Amino acid sequence: MKFVDVPDSKRIERDPDNRNVVFSDGKITQDDVEIKKIELLEYKINKDQNLGTYSIITALVDTDQGLIEILYDEGYRGDDALNDSANMLIQNLGLSGLILRSLISLKNKLGKIEE
Repeated sequence: MKFVDVPDSKRIERDPDNRNVVFSDGKITQDDVEIKKIELLEYKINKDQNLGTYSIITALVDTDQGLIEILYDEGYRGDDALNDSANMLIQNLGLSGLILRSLISLKNKLGKIEE
């Protein structure tokens, strides 16, 4: 089951323009949830002559309890926004924060289904 926790999710109702696998083929367990894979997805929304490309970057986290796609970043971030975001995530220990945020969102979505 896949959940999307992105404001105005209609903006990303298509295949992403780019994707970057941040973590795969490993097993991270957090709060009894196994993380199988983490990808960053880039949706290019607009290109401004002065500001460059406007991108929405989401994190797609694959767990043993389902997939959750959450907003990671958005804005005019340049032509290499996806790689810049992936590098920032990996180099600044942002992975643990992303995992915790994703699991909170996933558990909230699963809780709503159970009600």
